Amino acid sequence: MRRAKGLAVAGTLAAGLSLAAIPSADAAPSLPIDTTGGAHFAVLVPKAAPFDLAEMAIIAHEGSIVQRWPQIGVIIARSKRADFATNVRKENGVAGVGATRNKTELAPRIQAPASIVPRLDEHTPGDQRTSTAAEPLAANQWNMKLIGADQANEVNQGSREVLVGILDSGIDSSHPDLKDNIDKAASVNCANAGVPDRTEAAWQDDVGHGTHVAGIVAAAKNGIGVAGVAPNVRLASIKVGGREGFIYPESAICGYIWAADHGVDIANTSLAIDPWYLWCNSDPDQAAVTEAVRRSVRYATARLVTAVSSLGNNNWDLAHDIVDSKSPTNGPTVTRNTDASCLTLPAELPGVVGVSSVGAAKSRYYASNYGTGLAYLTGPGGDRRFQIPATPDANGQVLSTLPGGQYGYLQGTSMAAPHVTGVLALHLSRDPALFGDALKVAAEAGAEVLPCPAGGVHDPGGTGQFRAVCEGGATGAGFYGKGLVNALKAVR
Repeated sequence: MRRAKGLAVAGTLAAGLSLAAIPSADAAPSLPIDTTGGAHFAVLVPKAAPFDLAEMAIIAHEGSIVQRWPQIGVIIARSKRADFATNVRKENGVAGVGATRNKTELAPRIQAPASIVPRLDEHTPGDQRTSTAAEPLAANQWNMKLIGADQANEVNQGSREVLVGILDSGIDSSHPDLKDNIDKAASVNCANAGVPDRTEAAWQDDVGHGTHVAGIVAAAKNGIGVAGVAPNVRLASIKVGGREGFIYPESAICGYIWAADHGVDIANTSLAIDPWYLWCNSDPDQAAVTEAVRRSVRYATARLVTAVSSLGNNNWDLAHDIVDSKSPTNGPTVTRNTDASCLTLPAELPGVVGVSSVGAAKSRYYASNYGTGLAYLTGPGGDRRFQIPATPDANGQVLSTLPGGQYGYLQGTSMAAPHVTGVLALHLSRDPALFGDALKVAAEAGAEVLPCPAGGVHDPGGTGQFRAVCEGGATGAGFYGKGLVNALKAVR
């Protein structure tokens, strides 16, 4: 909307692994440095300090400047020196330095679609702004019925004044269910070391994940395939992850600043920033990177961008200490105890709407992360194992758009977050005066409270593999935050 912008229960230990063998958070390992091609670093400039001191320090220690962000006091640098961060931290005009990544020659991390529905070329598009005809694949969209989006679309399909930024793997701008809703002027590729590239070819989707997320928010109601929660709002493709499937800090920083500076109202991040599932302040690299990302999110939210993020799919209680044996995501993993200083980025940062996931039975998706005070809202993200809907496909995952004019199923908190984003977009469409905290409160007020399961324990399948403890009793706050979003209440 073009308006003036103002300033758990710990993870299960592997068999035979003793607690004594696990490093503490105080001994969190540093990120391995790829000195062959040059590693990337986030360099923090102190508040109100000139950039030239930090830039001179970078050059003096054989680094190069990749991108400057004076809005938040962050420089992205590259160097082949293994001691680059250690040396630059000692220099005047530098508040911190953190390595952002290591090698990336591994399999993609972003999930690929489990199944693909053939494209529907025989369908003639209707007027995407006014059509209320049933979409050919709507019968399989149990997720839209679960939050009343199908009924909401009969009342309000969203305003063209609302712009939603999809910070993800890109969007296929030629997809018949998306092409009329993409704002190309507001789209960008940030995946190349956080350097913005506005060319349309650069922000196309390499993976399919971003196109799927975009369709959940705003696939057009045009009689072609599926419909999104808010099928008439505009979308900005803000690409922060490429074909390799990783989302590095410099790309996310670029994405948030781009959203803030280009009129985005709601920024959806169905992702966790690599390569650490949990970024720990006890490590100087991770602490500096966390602060750099925090600055970018704070910059965006101060300019009235509502930040929505998925909580992740590790079956972790993020409100309690966790044993992390899955990081880094792009190299040999280490096992470490983490504590309250270790955060999932960006979901656990101040001002971000963290989203957990439910399946078709309105019960927690078996792998969804959760946590009291961290799960703010929940949305339908699917559950292919334990919550099967009575739909033609009988598929418990979420059906949405995929590149090449196709449609397919995915599940996870990645799918839950865009449902929340879509409902927020409907609230804003109905009342343009809602922004910032007021927009979040409106969604909270309309949410359906889902209580914790009897006894507070959720053990889908009864094997203990996905066992989780819900705190909050009748409020269900530990699993579901303020509850399951409701699209119909948003438009009324």
